[in-house]
Amino acid sequence: MPKAGIIYNDVKPIACRIAEDLRAKLTARGWDIQMATGMGGILGYSRPDRPICHTPITSLVPKGFNEDMRFAIVLGGDGTVLAASRQVAPCGIPLLTINTGHMGFLTETYVSHLPEVLDQLLNEDYKLEERVMLSVQVYRDDTLCWEALCLNEMVLHREPLTSMCHFEVEIGRHAPVDIAADGVIISTPTGSTAYALSAGGPVITPGVPVLQLVPICPHSLASRALVFSDAEPVTIFPADINRLVMVVDGNAGCYVLPEDRVRIQRSPYNACFIRLKDPEFFHILREKLGWGLPHVAKPTSVELP
Repeated sequence: MPKAGIIYNDVKPIACRIAEDLRAKLTARGWDIQMATGMGGILGYSRPDRPICHTPITSLVPKGFNEDMRFAIVLGGDGTVLAASRQVAPCGIPLLTINTGHMGFLTETYVSHLPEVLDQLLNEDYKLEERVMLSVQVYRDDTLCWEALCLNEMVLHREPLTSMCHFEVEIGRHAPVDIAADGVIISTPTGSTAYALSAGGPVITPGVPVLQLVPICPHSLASRALVFSDAEPVTIFPADINRLVMVVDGNAGCYVLPEDRVRIQRSPYNACFIRLKDPEFFHILREKLGWGLPHVAKPTSVELP
């Protein structure tokens, strides 16, 4: 019996309803269906009174999900896709992402297209696209106290109402650099269209083997986005007396104390997405972000009727 999974946003009634409907349809066609919610991919924060909050990366795989799964269908928005990719990447399960949210930059198709999409999926009429993920780890006195997989970006920033921060950043074998800013972002090419873009970083097409570092509100004209090889690990040392907050993919994170260090490197696990047609990144940029739309000049004068 073929096996598949469904991961859905249980906060949204439409996602819950479609998940149950999909399970019934696939079960009737002879499939073994396992269900999980995207909440399982959202990690808790460590707290000052609980500084060690280590949840191993592989422990997030939902019960019943394994390498035998042909695919998993994700129902939700971008947040659910990010959580689901963290849940199934260690098993290499391909994800078909269906938008029940708003922006849906990471989703492949819409709920309204589900009937024809389901036939295409079961006929294996699709291609697979892999996206780089990051392994983010926080060490305290050489003890691993927090870790997570990351598809978009890792953000290390000050807490509200604190002053500007200093970060010592070491990329691979290169000499450390000091950055004075409100925070720093380490982004994958997938994440280059998310927070990194809003902070002034460049758009990077998927498949380019690079990462980028983007300072948030830097206190220097010389501190600008830096693109470097994804073979280079990054270590960040907070050079500040205040604790910082780290957020991964917008839905997981922890406190980072002055004596901690954060290590970011390319993960051995990739996110794998089902593409129903040839991926066209520039089309997505135009459709979702308005990039490359033709410019229409304003008229120099207006004739009154």
